[in-house]
Amino acid sequence: MDRSTLITQLASAFREFVAPRYRPELHYMRGPGPASARRKSALKAGLHPS
Repeated sequence: MDRSTLITQLASAFREFVAPRYRPELHYMRGPGPASARRKSALKAGLHPS
């Protein structure tokens, strides 16, 4: 690996450490979570007492 490639990679790693880029795919919630499932089951239980 030559010196310019090493310097470029180090600069890129330092920049990502100091000011990371926002990557929305890391924060994307896929589908309803556990709280939604609890609400749904509570509504079912309240509507159809068994």
